[in-house]
Amino acid sequence: MFFNSLHFALFLPIVFLLYWFVGYKSKINQNYILILASYYFYSCWDWRFLFLLVFSTLLDYVSAIQIEKRQTTRERKMWLWACITINLGFLGVFKYYNFFAQSFAEMAHSFGFTASPFLLKLILPVGISFYTFHGLSYIIDIYYKRIKSERNFVDYSLFVSYFPLLVAGPIERATHLLPQLKIRRKFNFNKAQEGIYQIVWGLVKKVVIADSCSIYANEIFNHYTTLNSLSLILGAIYFAFQIYGDFSGYSDIALGASKLFGIDLLRNFNYPYFSRDIAEFWRRWHISLSSWFRDYLYIPLGGSKGNKLFQVRNTFLIFLVSGFWHGANWNYIAWGFINALYFLPLLLRNRNRKNIDDFKLGFNFDSFTTLANILMTFSITCFAWIFFRAKTITDALLYIKRMLTNLHFNEEYFRIERYSHNLIPLVLVFVVVEWNNRHKIEPISGKYSWFMLSLCLAAIIALGVFSDYKEFIYFQF
Repeated sequence: MFFNSLHFALFLPIVFLLYWFVGYKSKINQNYILILASYYFYSCWDWRFLFLLVFSTLLDYVSAIQIEKRQTTRERKMWLWACITINLGFLGVFKYYNFFAQSFAEMAHSFGFTASPFLLKLILPVGISFYTFHGLSYIIDIYYKRIKSERNFVDYSLFVSYFPLLVAGPIERATHLLPQLKIRRKFNFNKAQEGIYQIVWGLVKKVVIADSCSIYANEIFNHYTTLNSLSLILGAIYFAFQIYGDFSGYSDIALGASKLFGIDLLRNFNYPYFSRDIAEFWRRWHISLSSWFRDYLYIPLGGSKGNKLFQVRNTFLIFLVSGFWHGANWNYIAWGFINALYFLPLLLRNRNRKNIDDFKLGFNFDSFTTLANILMTFSITCFAWIFFRAKTITDALLYIKRMLTNLHFNEEYFRIERYSHNLIPLVLVFVVVEWNNRHKIEPISGKYSWFMLSLCLAAIIALGVFSDYKEFIYFQF
């Protein structure tokens, strides 16, 4: 079930009505309704993989209790690593087994050996990377005694399978979400209104921006060998807005839908394309994943302690693992490596925490410098996105080579029977709106909120929100 589908447009109001008119009397009823709705939501993709979700939930639930009960560090560590190994084992089989098998065969072939890898015909379970990380953060927090184990299985099951965040995040923490699930939620009209506004704005990002950009980005990346430099540059820019509109749009819909049930989720995006350096970009992009790697991998490895070589090692490891998390393909690893290279000068000069304050632009030299830094950060981010979007590293390198050598900047008429300039005004308007919203808590708010809501709904309907159900990019991760 997609957030941008008619199915979800019917599903969400039904769950909302059941939740507030049937389950309002107790937390137990509310949680039962949400967990049944969540399992139905997941089963609409493929009901056979419900067993995997339930097994992962049971594994983490039992392991957490056992870790808490054990008296010795050895026993606690045994349960921890058993749980981590099994969780990552399932993730590895479904997501990475074929990648490693094929890579091993290709490496053997390069040394003159013949290898025929045994490949598994498996479908990647949607959301497995996200709910696996939900469970792992919970288990690790239990091990370090940051929280107590949850004994109510329904509450814990809802924490793992809560449908707004189930298939593409944000990656929640037990310290933030579980306390909200253990109390009865009371209806708050203002919060519900904010939720509706956020859902609509998320649909604008997905349907109006991401899906429009995808038409051009797909055309350009699929036929890059025949296009000139201008088209290829625009292709990278369009994909940058496609993936931002797609994923941040999903996050907005998830946060908005959750507000309808009186539950707050973690913010996942904070206007990343207005970042002044790559370190600030990663504090603003996919915040829940970046903070997960920081807290559960980077800091345990030593973080920023020790000498510079030690810090560089940890930084590269985090970015490479982050790239690999996104998919079993060398181009994702290359994308992570490039971002690590971007981060390196800031780390070596101790400037990776420089841009943590807010800023305003005016008519002065500092504002000019700030704007130049924003444009530079956006440019290198778009360059890295080429590796993320291309099918292989070879395709990415050939794309870049043609972009830098076929120096023609005339407009081209695409096979989709459109010129590239058709999309530019829409993207520019979106950038202006995002810039105006960057200091607001809610994207649609204020005196003219109903007018803005009407404009957004008109744009969504005009572009056919329910026509083809274009899948969200992060469903594949």
